[in-house]
Amino acid sequence: MTAPRKTQIALTSKAAPFVIRAERAGDVAMREALLDACFGETRHGRTCQRLRDGRAPAAGLALAAVREGKLVGTVRLWHVSAGGRPALVLGPLAVDPACRELGIGAALMHQALAAARARGHAAVILLGDAPYYARFGFSAEKTGELSLPGPFERDRLLAVEFTDGALDGAEGMIVPTGAALPKRRAVRAPEAHAA
Repeated sequence: MTAPRKTQIALTSKAAPFVIRAERAGDVAMREALLDACFGETRHGRTCQRLRDGRAPAAGLALAAVREGKLVGTVRLWHVSAGGRPALVLGPLAVDPACRELGIGAALMHQALAAARARGHAAVILLGDAPYYARFGFSAEKTGELSLPGPFERDRLLAVEFTDGALDGAEGMIVPTGAALPKRRAVRAPEAHAA
């Protein structure tokens, strides 16, 4: 009797593995280019961007997916007050269009949510497609009385609680509470002295 032969599987470049790691300072240009490619250059005017402008992401909750040395995915979470309740806002979640069938978005979500839970956060809110985010536990059940600082579609405001009741009775505006980014100092060229 002969032993069954193991089928050899040729790995294509699409099957190349990816790694999820903490975002690094050197990722900024690649992250911004990826976000522009995914959301367009008008992304800075979106409602949820108002919760991020001038703020740093929550500590340990800015993640990057890297494949073959290239940043192919990103997700960040930000501190907010949801009608007076501490929470995080997730976003943006973006994956390079050429890598969308590799499970990078789901892996980023799972890792970001696990890290938020491990750091003791009670709830995460996002603005997104309910059918996609339902598999991660998100729903509109606790967001009906919350609002955002700009236009949004009510059925896209979703949340997941890690602590039961974290958003019970939450109502009012979602506002940023995270650490402010340091102000950049203007670098002035030395003045020319008249001779």
